[in-house]
Amino acid sequence: MRTLLTVIVVGCSLGTAPGTWAAQPPNAADLEAEIVCPVCQATLDQSNAPVARRMKLFIRERIAAGGTEKEIKDSLVAEFGPGVLATPPKSGFGLLAWLLPLVALVAGLITVGLLVRAWSRTRAPPDPGTPLDPELERRVDEELARFEG
Repeated sequence: MRTLLTVIVVGCSLGTAPGTWAAQPPNAADLEAEIVCPVCQATLDQSNAPVARRMKLFIRERIAAGGTEKEIKDSLVAEFGPGVLATPPKSGFGLLAWLLPLVALVAGLITVGLLVRAWSRTRAPPDPGTPLDPELERRVDEELARFEG
């Protein structure tokens, strides 16, 4: 019963969390890190180009006017094109930029797994060892007896 109550509480809090996040006004610093200057191809937080300064001013004015992050980004994309966004879109051709690293990671893990498996199967079984020379075996026994006694 206690577990069920915990699951319900966690589920309800997860269900309401996105609504509370959306209520917060966008942060200018976060937006500047997600927008690229069309002149120097650096993010706005790293650029001092005149157009970047105008874009920063535009972002701050839109935040003060109550604009959301999506509205601000949409207006910048409408003016400068989709290349102004630092992250590629999650649709169309831009989806490859999100999927290729995951595909490469999975392929790498599979390759490593197959190599480890092949290596472990081709390894020679441990050699049972060649019998010691009787003289050497006698000397080892004497040395061991000396340490035990």
